[in-house]
Amino acid sequence: MNIARFSAVALITVFLAACAQMQDNPKQTAGTLVGAGLGALAGSQIGGGKGQMAAVAIGALGGAWLGSEAGKSLDRADKAYAQRSAQQALEYNAQGQTAAWRNPDTGNWGSTTPVETYRTAAGEDCRVYETNVTIDGRTERATGHACRQADGTWRVVR
Repeated sequence: MNIARFSAVALITVFLAACAQMQDNPKQTAGTLVGAGLGALAGSQIGGGKGQMAAVAIGALGGAWLGSEAGKSLDRADKAYAQRSAQQALEYNAQGQTAAWRNPDTGNWGSTTPVETYRTAAGEDCRVYETNVTIDGRTERATGHACRQADGTWRVVR
């Protein structure tokens, strides 16, 4: 009976943790859920009785971890494409000229467009920009301000 309770608690914990981060890391969450399901399925093919319950729990937890890691790398890939495109736009694009990115593995895409350039009282070169990101067919738009650093990168200031 303790193994069954442990298995139930472990699975519920995995699913609640996955749901908690669903909005910020959808691919990581999906990987966690799919991995947990596949791991539990694989574990159910091993042994019988209490041993099988333990195998299901271990399989679900191991699968959740592996799926989470795979999904996290996909989230990182989208972020890397977006950051590279934003740096390109802020450094080289004229006002109104858009730099776009697309992740061929996920189909997610976005763009950054500088809309205003200004210099702060401290002498920093800054730009106002608009960015769009489309993930799973849903587009989010935002406006921000970034200032050029001494190393040539752009730091978001608001």
